[in-house]
Amino acid sequence: MQLIPSLLLAAALPAATFVALDLAIPRAEAATPPAESQALYEQHCQSCHGVNRLGGAGPALLPESLSRIKPAEAQAVIRDGRPASQMGAYSQVLNDAQIAGLVDYLYQPSAVPPTWSDADIRASHRILKDVATLPTTPQHGADPLNLFVVVEAGNHHVRVLDGDRFEELANFQSHFALHGGPKFSPDGRFVYFASRDGWVSVYDLHNLSMIAEVRAGLNTRNLAVSNDGRWVLVGNYLPGNLVLLDARDLSLVKHIPTVGQDGTPSRVSAVYTAPPRDSFVVALKDVKEAWELSYAGEPTFEPRRIEAADFLDDFSFTPDYRHLLATSRKAHGGQVIDLDTGKAVTDIPLPGMPHLGSGIYWKRDGKWVFATPNVSKGLISVLDLETWKLIKEIPTEGPGFFMRSQANSPYAWTDVFFGPNNDAVHLIDKQTLEVAHTLRPMPGKNAAHVEFTNDGRYALLSVWDTDGALLVYDAKTLEEVKRIPMNKPSGKYNVGNKIEFAEGTSH
Repeated sequence: MQLIPSLLLAAALPAATFVALDLAIPRAEAATPPAESQALYEQHCQSCHGVNRLGGAGPALLPESLSRIKPAEAQAVIRDGRPASQMGAYSQVLNDAQIAGLVDYLYQPSAVPPTWSDADIRASHRILKDVATLPTTPQHGADPLNLFVVVEAGNHHVRVLDGDRFEELANFQSHFALHGGPKFSPDGRFVYFASRDGWVSVYDLHNLSMIAEVRAGLNTRNLAVSNDGRWVLVGNYLPGNLVLLDARDLSLVKHIPTVGQDGTPSRVSAVYTAPPRDSFVVALKDVKEAWELSYAGEPTFEPRRIEAADFLDDFSFTPDYRHLLATSRKAHGGQVIDLDTGKAVTDIPLPGMPHLGSGIYWKRDGKWVFATPNVSKGLISVLDLETWKLIKEIPTEGPGFFMRSQANSPYAWTDVFFGPNNDAVHLIDKQTLEVAHTLRPMPGKNAAHVEFTNDGRYALLSVWDTDGALLVYDAKTLEEVKRIPMNKPSGKYNVGNKIEFAEGTSH
């Protein structure tokens, strides 16, 4: 049995959301005894999903990989299969009790603790195209800095769009459950993807070709690309470590155990690149530390340890990359860490569960401000980046997840991701800090995640539904320009905005 492409309901959502909400993995209804369920797995599933559920032709079926799927949904996939995939229907093979028992088995930890060694990483490595034989200039005629890479979570595909004509240039199948934040080489030629079950891929946007792939872990949080284009650093939950890859072909350089100063092993919460610092910055999940790893010159990647006031789930940088604004469990808001001094500066006492990793900054009255959505309350919090004081709380129609803007736009676009009003998108005036407009592009369907064209003329908005769409808006008139049908287009990423680390976009 191959549960390929859609056991994940929201494959591209950053896992920090669900960690922050402390949602436990639910168990299926009582059913077939565990021993029989294991036998069913070995008979029907193991050939595709591997011994010990570590994955093979199909994705890993471990609790860490399935943490955002309700057992009832998993049962439906086994019972009914998945269209346009190799996953057939098992309703004529297994009865309801067997299916429920099998799902319950999949949600339990493996009897054998899963491991993933350097040898496993190297054995998974595949070179698909020799870059040296490919043209070094774009072969598609579109502006290479105004391409969009769209993660289509509903069918596990990626589309490449021309950002001037909004026409498709390529459409290819991705690994299971891509992380929603692909990263780009400094020149914009290559895009790097990480899947939740550890697969890292590099795709050539000049030649519209997949170049290489490797499985860097069993459960991966995200990846970052160095600003010099030499290195890819992968942060893993399982096993808890960092994996350093050669950006040219994804060959393994080394793994870095994530162990605290006191010897406590840790999972990785997040890893990002800090271009002005020529370094990677890492948040650790299980020890109160942030790490900075320099990639300048001939790096050793020995971590510089920075003591945090609390455990860190995710973070954003200030515009000068001196400070981290990090999600903190203790502060019920966040904490500010000074990367220059290596000290925690202050807590940010914000209500609810602010999603600082999705926050954005802009200048208001000549001063930098930072705004963050909140995954548990219907409000946007706006901070002064000089004083770290709260300027305003802007009420919204419900808890949100993403927030985006662009230097040429007067608005910050934010969704109402959770709750009954999740079809709404608010446009907040960046100077008055008031909701100026509310859009409902497809009433009753979840609308979220905006990305602008490189010049800021158009805003692309996702409708996260099986019968969803990518909507193109004129960023000034707010008129819909084009609607492209898609299957849960969870995120879209403009090459120019990303490599320029543009104001208003995610980094």
